[in-house]
Amino acid sequence: MEADISSQAVGLASSADFSLMNLFIRADIIVKSVIIILIACSVYSWAVIFEKFKLFKKINQSSEEFETKFWNSKSAESFYNNLPGNINDPMALIFKDAMQNLLKRRSKTDLNARMTSMLETGIEKQMSKITKGFTFLATVGSTAPFIGLFGTVWGIMNSFQSIAISRNTSLAIVAPGIAEALFATALGLLAAIPAVAAYNKFSNDLDKIANSLEYFSIEFLSKKLTELEEKFNV
Repeated sequence: MEADISSQAVGLASSADFSLMNLFIRADIIVKSVIIILIACSVYSWAVIFEKFKLFKKINQSSEEFETKFWNSKSAESFYNNLPGNINDPMALIFKDAMQNLLKRRSKTDLNARMTSMLETGIEKQMSKITKGFTFLATVGSTAPFIGLFGTVWGIMNSFQSIAISRNTSLAIVAPGIAEALFATALGLLAAIPAVAAYNKFSNDLDKIANSLEYFSIEFLSKKLTELEEKFNV
């Protein structure tokens, strides 16, 4: 008798469809909501990752080109006058904004302090643009596993309820609910791991860009400030 029940349970479990689509279809509304949220977070995270990857690659190339041209220029003012209007490089934009503000007030009074303030403001402005989307990656990386865990706990609760209602502890009764629960956990990890890895990489790249912008500002003040002071009258 026990052998018949055991073989029947195994037969039911083996006949069950545990494909991802069927796991989603069989799940209740709470687990389905968790799955949809995690999939949406994962898709948007990958969109942010690809966008930032291209952005950092572009910034590294354009900043190197800008620095080479800038330090080979005859003067800061002539270089500023020849800048194209559609530049997007952070370093070039910082220089452009600083020169625009400086040329509006042609005065040597506190020139060093004014230039330092304008360059610092420019760096903060550009860094704010670059870090757009970082908060989402950090949020997904920290919360997605817990959202998946919530779906797992809910799915296991449903499995125990099914056992209690059917009074049957066979694998055919327990397995579907457990599979749905673990599916939610897997999706949570699938969303979180790339987000955390990308966030750490981009944070490191961001530090390099910040150091590069700060170094440019210091070098600009030390090497080009005297040239500007000679052009401006009190």
